[in-house]
Amino acid sequence: MERVVLHAERREGTGKSAVRKLRTQGLVPAIVYAKHESPVQVMTNRRELVKLLHQQGDKVLIDLNVKSGDATDNKTVIIKEIQYDTIREDILHVDFQQIKLTEKIRVHVPLQTKGDAEAPGVKEGGILEHILRELDIECLPADLPREILVDVSGLQISESIHVKDLHAPEGVTILTDPEQIAVLIKFAAEEKPAEVKPEGEVAVEPEVIKKKKEEEAEGGAKEEK
Repeated sequence: MERVVLHAERREGTGKSAVRKLRTQGLVPAIVYAKHESPVQVMTNRRELVKLLHQQGDKVLIDLNVKSGDATDNKTVIIKEIQYDTIREDILHVDFQQIKLTEKIRVHVPLQTKGDAEAPGVKEGGILEHILRELDIECLPADLPREILVDVSGLQISESIHVKDLHAPEGVTILTDPEQIAVLIKFAAEEKPAEVKPEGEVAVEPEVIKKKKEEEAEGGAKEEK
């Protein structure tokens, strides 16, 4: 697992007005959690954080250099959670989890598929459905994978792959229920064709209207006589 460096600085202000001011300055408010220690409020440069996420993703070991006055505290962390602005898709806040390289960590990693287009079930018109998007795993920080891949190139319609069928990388233990379905190929929903009236078909008039027209026709005939 690659390690990257991210710079941060201790922050004192809390509350909506304080964090709003940070964001206008191009900074992202964050917090560092650690076992048996009080959380540490920090802030980091938004551009530097976005660059890290674009290049490395959020499943990466981070050497977080936290500056406080003239001193710098180096912490090994992983990203625990990122809060986004759902409208502007901007980063609002980040939770870091401080870790030890010798202790196993429990995290969620993405489950990705490969061979989607080659799957016989897809070629026959079936739909590949992702039941699970993430897996709960446990491993040492150095063994943390960015994702776990599942090969679906051999799946037929109505076939599925369970968690117990997945192959975890060396040093990684999958904690998700092994009987849980990860992916499957299902029949495509059949659409009923719209009813089309044959050419020349005349709509049948309601009985009341038809009867009224007949009476009017009879009345007209009598007047002519």
